[in-house]
Amino acid sequence: MSKEKQQQSLPANHPDLVTSYKNIGNEHYNIGDYPKAFTSYEKVLEIQQQLLAPDHPDLAISCSNIGTVYIKMGNYPKALSSHEKAFEIQQQSHPSNHPYLATSCNNIGEVHRNLGNYTQALTFHEKALEIQQQSLPPNHPYLAQSYNNIGLVHHKMGNYLEALSYYEKTLEIQQQSLSDNHPDLAMSYISIGLVYKNIGNYPEALSYYEKTLEIQQLLLPPDHPDLATS
Repeated sequence: MSKEKQQQSLPANHPDLVTSYKNIGNEHYNIGDYPKAFTSYEKVLEIQQQLLAPDHPDLAISCSNIGTVYIKMGNYPKALSSHEKAFEIQQQSHPSNHPYLATSCNNIGEVHRNLGNYTQALTFHEKALEIQQQSLPPNHPYLAQSYNNIGLVHHKMGNYLEALSYYEKTLEIQQQSLSDNHPDLAMSYISIGLVYKNIGNYPEALSYYEKTLEIQQLLLPPDHPDLATS
């Protein structure tokens, strides 16, 4: 059934519409049409608020989806509000070491980082890592993401040696869990190379830039602009 026919035949708050709007929102998000994704996710949340308890975990997911779209659109104050709401609901509906709480902490940290609130960003990324260390194996990719997030904040703050330490932890996990030519490895090599450049260790910086280039040459067409800047 098409979305239009479904809207005509079902009550405005029917649960089946939630699934349809969510799927449509996901498709718009995946192709980069963030305003339309936002509209669909808002409709999902509107229906859920009529059907579900205020602390239902599905509400947290919808708030998080909306917050993520706000980040993509550059509306960081609205993103912060949405992700904080998601975190608030998750604290009521999940145990304190649940991975979803870590995801919300990382989302809030990302918003603070984009706003230049580096101390707050560091607090939330470190909280995310603390939760993940309690609930996930030590080489889980989510830990790599949190290490990288903490490294990014230290990098922004000019704490280059701290940033390097966290980037190296990120890379260590990625090398255990990803293929040798995975694009995430290229991003880690770039990050480490930038730190070495910042501290004046140009030979090491060059070494990591070359590792980045090796991966990009395998993944990208010869005329891709990223190859010119590697």
